[in-house]
Amino acid sequence: MDHNSYCEITPEILKLAAMTEKAGIIDTELFTKYEVKRGLRDLNGKGVLAGLTNISDVRATKMENGVSVPDHGRLFYRGYDVKDLVGGLPRNEAFGFEEATYLLLFDKLPDHDELESFKKMLAGYRTLPTSFVRDIIMKAPSRDMMNTLARSVLTLYSYDDRADDTSLPNVLRQCLQLISLFPLLSIYGYQAYSHYHDGNSLYIHQPVEELSTAENILHILRPDSSYTPLEAKILDIALILHMEHGGGNNSSFTTHVVTSSLTDTYSTIAAAIGSLKGPRHGGANIKVVKMFEEMKQTVKDWTDEEEVAVYLRQLLHKEAFDHAGLIYGVGHAVYSKSDPRAVVFKSFVEKLSQEKGLEKEFALYSLVERLAPRIIEQERQMYKGVSINVDFYSGFVYDMLGLPLELYTPIFAIARISGWSAHRLEELANNGKIIRPAYKTVCTDRDYIKIDKRDA
Repeated sequence: MDHNSYCEITPEILKLAAMTEKAGIIDTELFTKYEVKRGLRDLNGKGVLAGLTNISDVRATKMENGVSVPDHGRLFYRGYDVKDLVGGLPRNEAFGFEEATYLLLFDKLPDHDELESFKKMLAGYRTLPTSFVRDIIMKAPSRDMMNTLARSVLTLYSYDDRADDTSLPNVLRQCLQLISLFPLLSIYGYQAYSHYHDGNSLYIHQPVEELSTAENILHILRPDSSYTPLEAKILDIALILHMEHGGGNNSSFTTHVVTSSLTDTYSTIAAAIGSLKGPRHGGANIKVVKMFEEMKQTVKDWTDEEEVAVYLRQLLHKEAFDHAGLIYGVGHAVYSKSDPRAVVFKSFVEKLSQEKGLEKEFALYSLVERLAPRIIEQERQMYKGVSINVDFYSGFVYDMLGLPLELYTPIFAIARISGWSAHRLEELANNGKIIRPAYKTVCTDRDYIKIDKRDA
């Protein structure tokens, strides 16, 4: 069957889709009537309590006179403030991701010997099965790297003699292997796509045992395998800031839900990848970069506050960019005053912009960071404050690092696999029930009508 005809939206499909839409719409007043918290969050951004976790904590409020009030955001990994984890790293080394992964998995900061042993273990697992690149990654390359990554993860199931074993030691082994292999699966998948679809030269570099995850990403990706210490350092920090964000974020909650069914690790992680792919989750940084590209073409003077403000209002009024009415990279489901990941990131972003000669672009980002929350509060009814989120600067960083747009979300996955692994292990360790929340039906009972008595 011809591919184009197979993918065509026919008049029949349009007619059936209209019926589906009509059948699917639920009166919004019913959500209020039955006190349903859409998105499992209330109007003030507080989430429905669906579980307990000891892995991380996302804080956006503080207590004053017995009342919870908005506060600057803080993020904790196993009780340690992420600002301290990043700030405590050696200045010229890029090994923080491995240390933070150890912390998330084992609930302790490693000493020198433990860290070195752990890094060697990850390096030992950083090898794909024989002919996997040729037989799996190089065949039928997809234009979407997240789909490529999910397919590769599911295929690894076939290479694992203990794929369905959900005992903790086996699942830990599987998780460590996936943490090690995600950079290879993502970047090799991109190289195959770039070669077969865009006609670029094909580079398949082998990872280097002595290099960190961040360094290996740049080593494998770039044709000449070269990078500066600052580039590796900032990429490493990006991985740390993206690796975990509580049990309630969409992909980590997906990990808990799917794990609770006692399915295998590969199916669980593939489901988490599918969640992260969405533009409301991991794909948001791509939107930020594309929005700024249009902004830089539309706004003549990047330093003119009024001109920039006019464009931001056009975004909110659905008159610019994708006409979605959103300023991407601004606002968060939990944080109001500030996203700690963005705060930590910003100082390093400025240093990289100086190294790359992109100070004017950084100044524009800083201006939007200052103006956007104020304009949103003026234009929209707000139940809580807004500020920039981690996606605001991450796309800019990846652009400065020369990472292709197709790898932005996979880089997020390379980081978040550590958090997903910790959540999967936590769910299994507690041996809880299958997760099955309630949905209230609002349909009415109807009498069955035989087909010869139905209207056409």
